[in-house]
Amino acid sequence: MDNVLAIIMAGGRGDRLGILAQERTKPAIPFAGKYRIIDFTLSNCVNSGIRNLAILTQYQPLSLIDHIGIGKPWDLDRPDHTVRVIQAYLAGNGRGWYKGTADAVYQNLEYIETGGAELVLVLSGDHIYRMNYADMIKFHQEVKADVTLAVTQFPEDELEQFGTVIVDETWQVTRFQEKIKKPKSNLVSMGVYLFQKEVLREWLEEDARSMTSKHDFGRNIFPKMISKAKVFAYNFGGYWRDVGAVHAYWQANRELLEMSPSPLFSVDWPIRTKEEERPPTFASATANLTNSLISHGCVIEGRVEHSVLSPGVMVLEGAVVSYSIILSDSVVGPHSVVNYSILDKEVVVEAGCHIGFGDDFRVNHKNPKVINTGITIVGKKARIPPGVKIGRNCMIGGGVGEDDFLTSEIQSGETIEPKRRWRTRKA
Repeated sequence: MDNVLAIIMAGGRGDRLGILAQERTKPAIPFAGKYRIIDFTLSNCVNSGIRNLAILTQYQPLSLIDHIGIGKPWDLDRPDHTVRVIQAYLAGNGRGWYKGTADAVYQNLEYIETGGAELVLVLSGDHIYRMNYADMIKFHQEVKADVTLAVTQFPEDELEQFGTVIVDETWQVTRFQEKIKKPKSNLVSMGVYLFQKEVLREWLEEDARSMTSKHDFGRNIFPKMISKAKVFAYNFGGYWRDVGAVHAYWQANRELLEMSPSPLFSVDWPIRTKEEERPPTFASATANLTNSLISHGCVIEGRVEHSVLSPGVMVLEGAVVSYSIILSDSVVGPHSVVNYSILDKEVVVEAGCHIGFGDDFRVNHKNPKVINTGITIVGKKARIPPGVKIGRNCMIGGGVGEDDFLTSEIQSGETIEPKRRWRTRKA
């Protein structure tokens, strides 16, 4: 794998994830308890024997940079391994913020050229899957492709969210369709592209000269390449999920509880992550656990069912958490209920609250395209006062406190945001 360079796209803004992506880029969002989304792509690279990685960041990169560090959890801090986080920046030579996926790679062509790799593997950092890239590389070399796209089959009612490909009997791509309503194929592009370096450079340079291009691989480059280059599809039959929307993120976490054996975790394919030292999970005599994933450092005194809890979560006596995702160091107070909700880090739900109550499924008034499937989201470090009821499809902003709640019952579809508070700077 010495001749392979992996480029991980990790600069996504994540608008469809609402306040979960307000202070962090999509790949840095926690997933499956103790992991971050990008851990799966990083682990796939290391487990596949790929030693040279570059991670392209742009939007809110600090938590991602802190998480990756020098790559020690993934054994990327060794002399024969390289991981480099490359941040977009403005410069006098025309370099600037990335305009699209293709432009992000184009602006880093100089780095790609100096690496000496013959093959460039372009990956999305915000998908959940387990894949041995060595198998795809072998296929790419056997068919002598200019570029190979990893594809997987998806249900017909979900196809319009993705780019799809049509292939012939040899799996050579004859057509690429980017996010159309009625595609003619159920083969979805996974955002995993393997290029011959020279071919990548040629097409990126051509695209950069276009004044009308959106500089996106799926929208602009692949449709043009089909008739002029050898574009093949590698059929991936394993588990793959794009978790770039609220319901998709919630559902992918929930699927972990329903599939046995897990399609993601195994002894011979470890998913690595940066971990903090925490005490073991403690379940008291009053605890009741059903079909849930509980991370280390949690304290459970109440009932948890069909839920995923990140490290350090506390569910106190008499509390009930069901069909929910609770991120690190959040507290669900005594006799509170959290149902069909996502709580970001360090949320405090005081005693006697009910989050996700009622049968009213009105979509969120402020973000109807983001919060519309009944899931309520509570932002980072929010504090819910005692006795407050919050309906479905609500959005509770990060950092809200008691002063932000004008009533003890928040109707479904409502949004609570923190008031602007004057802060005095210390000298």
